[in-house]
Amino acid sequence: MAEITAALVKDLRERTGAGMMDCKKALIEADGDQEAAIDWLRKKGLSAAAKKSGRVAAEGLVGVSSAPNRAAMVEVNAETDFVARNETFQGFVATVATIALDVGENIDAIKAAPYPGTGRTVAEELTHLVATIGENMNIRRARVLTVPQGVVATYVHSAVKPGLGKIGVLAAVEGSSELAALETLGRQVGMHVAATRPEALDIDAVDPAALEREKAVLSEQARASGKPEPIIEKMVEGRIRKYYEEVVLLEQVWVHDGESRVRAVIKKAGAKLTGFARFHLGEGIDRQTGDFAAEVAAAAGIAPKPPSP
Repeated sequence: MAEITAALVKDLRERTGAGMMDCKKALIEADGDQEAAIDWLRKKGLSAAAKKSGRVAAEGLVGVSSAPNRAAMVEVNAETDFVARNETFQGFVATVATIALDVGENIDAIKAAPYPGTGRTVAEELTHLVATIGENMNIRRARVLTVPQGVVATYVHSAVKPGLGKIGVLAAVEGSSELAALETLGRQVGMHVAATRPEALDIDAVDPAALEREKAVLSEQARASGKPEPIIEKMVEGRIRKYYEEVVLLEQVWVHDGESRVRAVIKKAGAKLTGFARFHLGEGIDRQTGDFAAEVAAAAGIAPKPPSP
């Protein structure tokens, strides 16, 4: 068998635009023959999918799936909201969320898992979907939360179908109360998190770098008042407490009554909130903007219409 070197894989990737692992697999199947490997990729639809891989995919769906003591959440992106309404795509997202329940939140592990009823892996099914629907798609991220005793509640804001939408939340609630009560509390926490976008569960979990940046900004603002340094320190301490109330889940005001702190609500219920995750579809993706009509015209070879005088 021919040796499959990194240089061979790199060359095939440059010629086809397919993924590194797909190129390596194609070369193995073709015993190192570049042309045969290209044919293998074409037969699998991977070359066609690769042509779309450079396009921005910021739409799609967030999907959640749950089981006793655990729940999973995934974000699967596509290029347009139209695809998010496609039943085949919706089924794929729901299935991937269920697979994440079993294999965990590692994306490579999810992609390598078998896709039910197809004889393909999740990655191969995704490639098949790209080639069939005609848009770039990717499994962007996944989270799985577990509890030893209690529930991991799920909440999807403005769901297009049960467990599918554009904002998803997991809330891990531990306790010995009835599961139904914990589930209700967890769902309320999910609604709260969807609305308030906390960055950390508790004060200890706040990103140290973010905290230092905040302190630096607040210190400069306080010094602009011209007050003595001891007063400035107290001013900064007070503003940091306010900062915690904005970004720390347990320190936030409970949206359901507008006055209680989340930590007080959880304590009153005899429960413990041990973790949460929030996915907002497309957050952090650099979206390209442009004239869609012009793009369609360009693709069709139609000359642009001159502007009206």
